[in-house]
Amino acid sequence: MTVELLPPDQLSRELRQDQSDDLRRRRAGIALSFAGAAIGAIVGAYQTGLLRRLPDILPGRIWDAEKVDASDYAYANLQQPDGPMMLVNYGLTAMAISAGGTDRARQNPALPLVAAGKAAADLVLTSVMAVIEWRQNQKLCSWCQVATAISATTFALTLPEAGKALRREGAPA
Repeated sequence: MTVELLPPDQLSRELRQDQSDDLRRRRAGIALSFAGAAIGAIVGAYQTGLLRRLPDILPGRIWDAEKVDASDYAYANLQQPDGPMMLVNYGLTAMAISAGGTDRARQNPALPLVAAGKAAADLVLTSVMAVIEWRQNQKLCSWCQVATAISATTFALTLPEAGKALRREGAPA
């Protein structure tokens, strides 16, 4: 398999101006990843004392962002709160989705596969974390569950291009 690398000026032009369906979906996935990163920043700001309150953004009795995001569960990994980790994680997803030009499924099929894999990993991670969150707190963080919905939507957006890349990978050279 030959990988085609685009000159920076062409990559810039394609990413900013192309209106293909794949690139529209990629832009939506990038925007959602930025929203996930923003959620991580907001939760992290509460977890580190930059914000005094973290009101829930969804109505209902199952939500308690302050309880969940101040609990042992939220500080159990790597001696730090999980909000900043969420910020970095969604930044990596945005990087994976934004890599490559308009025709990356043909030019570099690994890129859409990596993006779909990263989005799938995000969905699995946020889903598992929701189960743990509930088991340990009997409440959910509405911010975090919006992030789960973001992960599911982002994953769905990556599938058409990943399918093209898989078909390309199976094509004779």
